[in-house]
Amino acid sequence: MQTSMHNRLFQYIIIGICLIFSGKSFSQSTQSIEQISNFLEDAIFYSNKYITPATDAAVYQSSSAWMTSPKKRKLYDVTLGIHGNVFFVPNRDRTFEIKNSDFSFFTIQNSNSEPISSATVPTTLGGYSGNYLVGSIEGNEIKIKAPKGVDDNEVIYPYFQGSISLWKGFEVMGKFSTKVKLKRSDYQVYGFGLKHNFSQYIKSFVKNKINFATMIAYSNEDVSFDFLDVQTPYGSLGINKITGLVDTWQFQVSGSKEWKKFELMLSVISNKSDFEYKLSGERGSIEDVIPVQYIFNEKLKEIYKTKYNTIGEISGRYQFSKIYVQSSLAFGKFVNTNLSIQYEF
Repeated sequence: MQTSMHNRLFQYIIIGICLIFSGKSFSQSTQSIEQISNFLEDAIFYSNKYITPATDAAVYQSSSAWMTSPKKRKLYDVTLGIHGNVFFVPNRDRTFEIKNSDFSFFTIQNSNSEPISSATVPTTLGGYSGNYLVGSIEGNEIKIKAPKGVDDNEVIYPYFQGSISLWKGFEVMGKFSTKVKLKRSDYQVYGFGLKHNFSQYIKSFVKNKINFATMIAYSNEDVSFDFLDVQTPYGSLGINKITGLVDTWQFQVSGSKEWKKFELMLSVISNKSDFEYKLSGERGSIEDVIPVQYIFNEKLKEIYKTKYNTIGEISGRYQFSKIYVQSSLAFGKFVNTNLSIQYEF
């Protein structure tokens, strides 16, 4: 029912666009309705292929290095840390293939503005292609350069994390980063978690400094990228930035062994992530007449998704008095590393 209402509203607004901007007959405007509808459908198709690799990767970034140690700490012990996260961009997720048959509105041109039948274009994790998407509305050409990606082998960002131990081997933790400016993108994360140590109930584990714990955590990531800079005879459309919102719940089981000042930890992480998308750039000049961002955001609901992941993690932690240095490696579909310096008091 809701989808049907959205589709009807979508059609009514498109009719409004055509009647406002077209001095032609209604039959001619009907053709424009189809052209604008096809344009939006193609843009949704492209946005899904373009941003999905980045939001998939964001799950690994938010899931890594949540638990610094599974061992039971003393009541009200506090740990504060600065983390540097390094995500390695795999080649397979840097580009995707497009063909003219994928589109209803656009056709593909190369960097010399020559028509071609297919092309390899970058995702948000890729680089630069030089290809164009070309179409027309009422005979007015719409020509868009394929958007670039971050074009780095690694994506690096810092964040803060802290925890406080409670009763019975429980520990609460949280992480936060300010909005980090990356190349052609922005990134922000926050979250909280609850850990419980259960090796405390087995005396032989405590004696041999073997630790086991479980954790449940939630994280929210906001990752934004430059998108389609569309100029029309009616003004800019305001779809020049797209944001992926990733909500992740994770369950983690971790075990560690301590040798004097060194601790080695192995973890298995299982998570569920909900992905939503929205336009987040400046309003286009056409917004004074037609709410293009609203229309597009309604259409973006068609590519909302939920995904499940299982991730392995290995981590080493070394103590210098009250300062700890820790390195973690998370692996699965992607590889993510994390280096942190922590202070316990």
